[in-house]
Amino acid sequence: MILVDTHAHIDIEEFHSDREETVKRAAQSGVAVIVNASFDLQSSRRSVSLAAKYGGIYAIVGVHPHDAAKAPEGYLEELADLARQPGVVALGEMGLDYYRDLSPREAQKKLFRDQLALAREMEMPVVIHDRDAHGDLMDILRKDGMPEKGGIMHCYSGSWDMALECMRMGFYISIAGPVTYPNAARLKDIASRLPLDRILIETDCPYLTPQLYRGKRNEPAYVKYVAIEIARLRGMPPEDLARAASDNAGRIFGIKIPNYVKG
Repeated sequence: MILVDTHAHIDIEEFHSDREETVKRAAQSGVAVIVNASFDLQSSRRSVSLAAKYGGIYAIVGVHPHDAAKAPEGYLEELADLARQPGVVALGEMGLDYYRDLSPREAQKKLFRDQLALAREMEMPVVIHDRDAHGDLMDILRKDGMPEKGGIMHCYSGSWDMALECMRMGFYISIAGPVTYPNAARLKDIASRLPLDRILIETDCPYLTPQLYRGKRNEPAYVKYVAIEIARLRGMPPEDLARAASDNAGRIFGIKIPNYVKG
């Protein structure tokens, strides 16, 4: 299988002791590309550095809603500078998180709107984080508008009707490890019904480890278990699902996906 992990966090502390080995294990599992997502300016800088170091790693730069209240003055200017660096393929992860509410909701909304505007200005796709904030998030997307390049609903957790509206807006729907969990009936149903040309797969590592390794740290090599489960739900060969998802990743990020991975 040729795989793309469209959303990972291998820059963070959990991978400091074995980052090189993590990248090698991913390649040995068929992962041709890892896209490393950011949550603040510091992690954005680390993601850019990873993209510069490894040929198969790309960067997403942005500020997570958790950090809305801590975003420094002038952060948009630095974010724009980072977004122009080689290997940067999208802005994010941005959005709203009402589950933890680590930043005031109005601050989250302003941060989200500001980054959306930057993406429209820079003509870059966006990677959206949405947790327990479906209504407000969709309202902002409807009112403010999407970048022409479209975007990704990362680690999708909404309804089927919301997925349909997101796809009409130009979003790809990214499915993560929870699709492998026995109690994830709604997500399994959505994964089985999505148009094949709108599906992406991700780990969101080190979080959301697939069922087979649940309780352990997640890593990009495990994205294959997401592909295998979605393929099972759709009654198709895992290789075909992985190829379609990889082609979709190539389109949204504007990158060439290799046909062969040297493990």
